[in-house]
Amino acid sequence: MLLLRDREQNTAVGKLVEEHTRLVRETHAGTADLTAVHAGKLARALGHAAGSALYRHTADASVRADWPTAELRGPRAVLRELFPRLPLLGKAELSAHGEEAFTRPLAEFLHYYESSGTTGNPVAAPKAVDDLVINTINIGELWAQFLQPRDVALILINAPFAPAAYQFEKVLEYVGVMSFRPWVDNITGDYGRVLRLIESLNANVFVGPPSRLLEMIQFAHRNGLPAPRFDRLLLMAEQTGPSFVRHLERLTGGTAYVCSYGSSETGTTAVTCRERNLHLQTQSYLLELHDDTGTRPVDGSADRGELVVTTLDLPARPLLRYRTGDRVEITGETCACGVRTPVLRTLGREQDVVALSGNGVRQNDLEAALWSTELPGHTVFNYMLVVRDRGVVLLVTTDGTPDEIWNAVVAERLAPLFPGLAVSVRPVETLPPLASLGQYLGWKLSRVLDLNDERNWARLPEPINAVVAESLRQLGTGSDTPEGTH
Repeated sequence: MLLLRDREQNTAVGKLVEEHTRLVRETHAGTADLTAVHAGKLARALGHAAGSALYRHTADASVRADWPTAELRGPRAVLRELFPRLPLLGKAELSAHGEEAFTRPLAEFLHYYESSGTTGNPVAAPKAVDDLVINTINIGELWAQFLQPRDVALILINAPFAPAAYQFEKVLEYVGVMSFRPWVDNITGDYGRVLRLIESLNANVFVGPPSRLLEMIQFAHRNGLPAPRFDRLLLMAEQTGPSFVRHLERLTGGTAYVCSYGSSETGTTAVTCRERNLHLQTQSYLLELHDDTGTRPVDGSADRGELVVTTLDLPARPLLRYRTGDRVEITGETCACGVRTPVLRTLGREQDVVALSGNGVRQNDLEAALWSTELPGHTVFNYMLVVRDRGVVLLVTTDGTPDEIWNAVVAERLAPLFPGLAVSVRPVETLPPLASLGQYLGWKLSRVLDLNDERNWARLPEPINAVVAESLRQLGTGSDTPEGTH
């Protein structure tokens, strides 16, 4: 928990905890006056944004002129007159001017973090005390539906510059769950100590990205150790479709939750409940959807588009109408958990579509082909897709030593996704390190290797380099490895 020596600050934090907890519970119950909440918080956010140099680059002076006095206007004027005039803020603009977004000196923040840089240059994303408190309560009030004080949680997030591991540690403290947060070297990939701790501490909850969980399971299999079993998997940071979720549940025996959705820049905009639905945190954000037809508010009805976020509880770094680049769906459903906020489903990013011969292949489609039904004889732990000319090679790690017949069966299952291309499946002992970096790079950059760019051969270590080259030759792509890569 937060221990603050300054008595005045400690009192202010205690008041914030009490007030925000009450608001969250009223929002969940559907009794909060969100119009008044949004108007008041947006007016304050505009007042803070007036002191941010970022918006001198992105908003006209005539638009910014009304921000310092926004709190003097009525709710209708703030939401219906000032808000629609705000320009959309793009990721490139935030990346270029991110350090100018702050309304207070960096030394006044609690911790310094950065975004992953998946879709551009990393953006500074430090945590202030008020930000940390509010985000912790937003997440914790929903996680408390399915976590118990008797649980023990493993937080396995190898991301020292990202706030997620520390933030989740605070959430688990908030709900009274013991946690431990080990580190695994990206080079050696030695999970021996982690597996020992899981067993000795009876850890039954996993918190982290799916790629780390899969790598740990593969390590256990390669070293003749029992695979870890969990009651619940709280997955984050990577696009995780239904087939992938079921695959992880089969491997671990646990119930999988996509535990939260958000970013280092915005904070956590949606949190899972006991029904495994992601609920938008409408008490802390104004949310919109953007597509070719325009930009419109999220009102709870069924809809889809790119999510646009306005932060209402980040006074030290207010983001106004920020385009996340994420495609989402608002289901329009009423959740059985009782929380009355809109339910969100993530649909991935446009750049995560692999274009091959005029066809778009998405992560969910590929993983559905791999895992929607069990394969005969062997289980695929993990995979990487390698593309070269007219050939596609799927590298897989498995629980045994498949033969050529098994390889052909899997290739036949995948072939409809790649019309006009030759598909081959090749089991390998380990995947390239890229496959465990999905939380940093995204699906397309970590799981899809385009060898039409000759420079990417260097990303394949031996002996995988030779396996891929031989597979491509057998497929008749006429693709030789560049000189010096053998």
